[in-house]
Amino acid sequence: MSKSTYTYCFIGLTLVLLLSFFLNLSLGSVHIPINEIFEGFTGGELSKKSWEYILLDYRLPKAITAVIAGAGLAVAGLLMQTLFRNPLAGPFVLGISSGASLGVALYILGGTAIGISSIYISGKWGLILASSVGSASVLLIVLSVASRVRDTMALLIIGLMVGSITSAVVSVLSYFSKAEELQRFIFWSFGSLGDLSWRGVYILTGCFVIGIFLSILSLKSLNTLLLGDMYAKTLGLKFSRTRLTIIISTSLLAGSITAFAGPIAFIGLAVPHLIRQVIPTANHVILLPAVMIGGAILMLLCDTLAQVPYSQYTLPINAISALLGAPVVIWLLVRKKKVLF
Repeated sequence: MSKSTYTYCFIGLTLVLLLSFFLNLSLGSVHIPINEIFEGFTGGELSKKSWEYILLDYRLPKAITAVIAGAGLAVAGLLMQTLFRNPLAGPFVLGISSGASLGVALYILGGTAIGISSIYISGKWGLILASSVGSASVLLIVLSVASRVRDTMALLIIGLMVGSITSAVVSVLSYFSKAEELQRFIFWSFGSLGDLSWRGVYILTGCFVIGIFLSILSLKSLNTLLLGDMYAKTLGLKFSRTRLTIIISTSLLAGSITAFAGPIAFIGLAVPHLIRQVIPTANHVILLPAVMIGGAILMLLCDTLAQVPYSQYTLPINAISALLGAPVVIWLLVRKKKVLF
């Protein structure tokens, strides 16, 4: 593809992103016309006071969270697929999501299973703190292992094993927990982009910016890694430092998003493949921003559908992302007849 073709692709993706963003703000249980949204953003007054509250205090932070979650998970997936040179790798392959689930399970289910009363910190912050501690604990284990294991594939298998251990502990806790505690844990595992205050959005944005900054620093190294570990080392790549930077970046992105929005699967695995079908390149200088925009678009569309426009129902974002994205990935792979990686 020529440079001008890439430019047209990015212009097209950016326009779709803006359209998806305003569609997400407009649709929901209460419909707000897009011209009223523009009026609110330009300092004018909306026709109804209730629309102003819904837009600024609920839908805008939710839409920004969707953009951050989609872009962050998609970048984390791209980093893991390149590091392990495995098209099935995703942002949670190192056990970050499982660690977050274990933290939340100990917080919600631990009171009954361990025989102590659960410690409740006000509202959603307790879940966020528990999820963050769980993710950070697994990250420390992975970093400790990464400093001793040189084989990247061995690190991948160790990450999967850590995930299996934490899943087993969660299963034991679930078996001994009460029905209402189990229901609360299951609702958290569905994932949710709503109920996030502006303070939460600011903290999530800070983690996202640091994670993306580390990813940008690794762009040249990511292109070199595609040549293979041995060839990359002969080109002078500092392999251990590069791998550590990629792991920290992925953990920051996937861990913070899981802490604030719950475990959202599929996006990180599928979006890099979707983007490679549209923009067939292995150059991460082009892939990374394209994957960010693609992840944000898919998450916004999934959230818009999950809200079930003009109704009071809200469907699990995890289910919608798989139902919407999987057929598209299958269709593109059948059409192209091969995996571009």
